[in-house]
Amino acid sequence: MGRLLSAGENVLLTLWVGGLWITGYLVVPALFASLDDRMLAGDLAGSVFSLMSWVGLVCGGVLLLAVVLRERGRSLTAWRLWVLAAMLLIVAIGLFALQPQMQALKAQGIGPGSVQAIEFGRLHGVSSVLFLINSILGLLLVGSGVRPAAKA
Repeated sequence: MGRLLSAGENVLLTLWVGGLWITGYLVVPALFASLDDRMLAGDLAGSVFSLMSWVGLVCGGVLLLAVVLRERGRSLTAWRLWVLAAMLLIVAIGLFALQPQMQALKAQGIGPGSVQAIEFGRLHGVSSVLFLINSILGLLLVGSGVRPAAKA
């Protein structure tokens, strides 16, 4: 049963972190490089990021629960718990705070140099930094495994 749980956790982690990297560093740049309409590319990118955020919430939530159940009383000192919690918080901030604000600004219309454009740029910058942090934290988990190494 332990190996099955570990394999399931690895699949969830791979889906989430792999999805982050493919979305942010391959798909979205390809959209902007191949579409002449930047607004369309941005709308498509926003949709892809939103879907990936939901994948992150589900995968991350299950992984966090698995760590808590496995570590029991030691869970507060398990660094994986804190990394997963940080990643989930970042996803939630992006999905429930930043993305709605960015959508509202786009709905108002974003003209070059406008107040909306400046605010959108600021929110996009924050979102990009948070995405980078999540990508790196995800690689940290993938590199070390979601479970502690078995003691010989």
